[in-house]
Amino acid sequence: MPAETRDRDGRACSFCAKPEAEVAKLVAGPGVNICTECVDLAASIVAEYRPGPVELRMPMWGESSDAEMLERLPRVAALADQVEADLRMWVMELRRRGVTWASIGEALGITRQSAWGRFSGEE
Repeated sequence: MPAETRDRDGRACSFCAKPEAEVAKLVAGPGVNICTECVDLAASIVAEYRPGPVELRMPMWGESSDAEMLERLPRVAALADQVEADLRMWVMELRRRGVTWASIGEALGITRQSAWGRFSGEE
């Protein structure tokens, strides 16, 4: 995640990418963080849920202009960077514990060689 989207400790919301310093509260979980604003948004979405057909689309796309989407694009990319960094930390901890590349690859649905190539840092 780019430095400008993280606070000094590197924590940011995994959903909106706001750094911890810009939100009221940031709740951390295993490999994910969520700010109070995103919790409120999620709660409002759940409150509106009614059983029936579900339309699978990004709700903000239909209401967003091209300029608004372009403005949000760096935040989405920053989230992808954060997820990749978190995944790398999980894999490195598993390796520190002696878990094999084969087991890591199997858990990720990739080969041992692919896991090693992606996460080992060696070429």
